[in-house]
Amino acid sequence: MFRVRPSTVGQMPELQNTRCVLAVPELRAAIDFFVKQLGMQIDFEAPGWAFLSRGAFRLMLGECPDALSPAELGDHSYFVYVNVSEVDKLHAEFAARGVDILQALADKPWGMREFGIRTPQGHRLMFGEELA
Repeated sequence: MFRVRPSTVGQMPELQNTRCVLAVPELRAAIDFFVKQLGMQIDFEAPGWAFLSRGAFRLMLGECPDALSPAELGDHSYFVYVNVSEVDKLHAEFAARGVDILQALADKPWGMREFGIRTPQGHRLMFGEELA
């Protein structure tokens, strides 16, 4: 069993934020989806990479044309659960833009109101808000 020595408590580096990384077969098509359909903005681009964000959610897209398709991963193609405010409004926004809603908006027994989407590349994302 791992135990933290009292002398190291408070000295651990802080984990400040998260940036998810997705392998995509065609970078430009993926950028277009995340910007036009999900309302993200491009923060930075480099050869084979795009750094996107919407609020505190950060995403890196890496072009990997020979990578295994997320559609081939089945249940393992879920890559992130994003906590949001106003999940009903976000769901309506995505539905109006024609985003593929994979899992309908619903209250869950684990205390979240959530829905899931699928990207054209096959990645699945969940968005949820804590129930009051």
